[in-house]
Amino acid sequence: MAPSRAPSAQLLHSLRSLTIEKPHSGIQFRRLTTSSAKHQDAAQVEKSSTSYYRNPQPETVYAPRLERKLLRAGIRPIGSRRRRAAIANSPGVPFDQLPFQCFQEARKILIADREEKLQQIETEKARIARLSEVDPNTFPGGDAYKQRRLRSMHTQLEKLKILADINDPNVKKRFEDGKGDMNKPIYRHLARKKWEAYPRKVLVQRITQLKVVPDVVPSLDPDVDVKISFGKRSVPPGEFVDAAISERAPQLNLQMFEKGEKLVTIAVVDPDIPNLETNAFDSRCYYLAFNIPLSASQPFVDLGKLSPDSQVLLPWIPPYAQKGSPYHRLSIVVLQQKDNIPVDLEVAAKKAERDGFSVRNLMSRHLLTPITASLFRAIWDDTTAGVMQRAGIEGSDVELKRKKVEPLPYKRRNPSTFR
Repeated sequence: MAPSRAPSAQLLHSLRSLTIEKPHSGIQFRRLTTSSAKHQDAAQVEKSSTSYYRNPQPETVYAPRLERKLLRAGIRPIGSRRRRAAIANSPGVPFDQLPFQCFQEARKILIADREEKLQQIETEKARIARLSEVDPNTFPGGDAYKQRRLRSMHTQLEKLKILADINDPNVKKRFEDGKGDMNKPIYRHLARKKWEAYPRKVLVQRITQLKVVPDVVPSLDPDVDVKISFGKRSVPPGEFVDAAISERAPQLNLQMFEKGEKLVTIAVVDPDIPNLETNAFDSRCYYLAFNIPLSASQPFVDLGKLSPDSQVLLPWIPPYAQKGSPYHRLSIVVLQQKDNIPVDLEVAAKKAERDGFSVRNLMSRHLLTPITASLFRAIWDDTTAGVMQRAGIEGSDVELKRKKVEPLPYKRRNPSTFR
């Protein structure tokens, strides 16, 4: 048998030139579009594509390159990448009606589970109502036993409210968009989980490494998120702040995660004031205010706008660090007042002094409990002298120097004994 040969070039050319003819149907199709409509559609497509790549939005960006572009501009994308891609590819469609079969089937299961939780909530409310009407003398433990059972049932009710909404995609979307109502248990729960995931760990690390505990407060388990800002500048825990920036009182965002309102006390204490006579460090209070209402829906506190008659006992003075001294830790301590009882400023003013201030003594006198703390640091900079002069503080022309420590006798160098 003769060996097989490769196909010739003319054969390949003829095969490539063959075309398959499609059968023509009797129906003739005619496009009902005009040239102007074509131009408009092309312009809209070009405009949408241009705006997406040149001006990406945090709600719809899902390309990694564009996400990095937003992050460089200081804008964080909202939600997960999968959610942003779904919204971008389905414009004008409500979030709970996205045309994805798996998503819609999952929503049916979540809706059925929510209906079950709502029935349990109604049952728990009926049990609480029945127990509230029972005479406490019928219980073995009296009224204390009744109140303990009511607290337990209210805790279970709050838990059921969270479980009813925790899997709702609309709830998660509103929380990621920053539109959650902090009066509702589900949004307080999600906010706490987000805070405990990373920001709380950073806060605990700063107040532990910089010895706010135990130098300022004996012990602390932060339960409230605290953010410090001077005007438009946000200050992370432990950051250095120039004297010109901290010349005015800061603003605090104290985010609670519990239901109800609390009365708190805020103190700004510096435990690093050099004492030249004792060669040690003293503490000084730069700000002290009582009776500050705080809730989950009203977390903002401007220390410079509190009432001087019923709240502020020691007004804000600019913090400063003497030239040559180590950095100063300006500790902001938030303390809860017992049973939300207001503190009488006239009584508190009798023992409140700036120099030698002690948070421990303040806690014991007024029955206060620390719930959170943060700090920023101050050191001598180019603006400190001007701040001290404007505030009428002496010593801007004085520089501290370390005292020379004499060596121990057995470590002293004695040239006469050298060989």
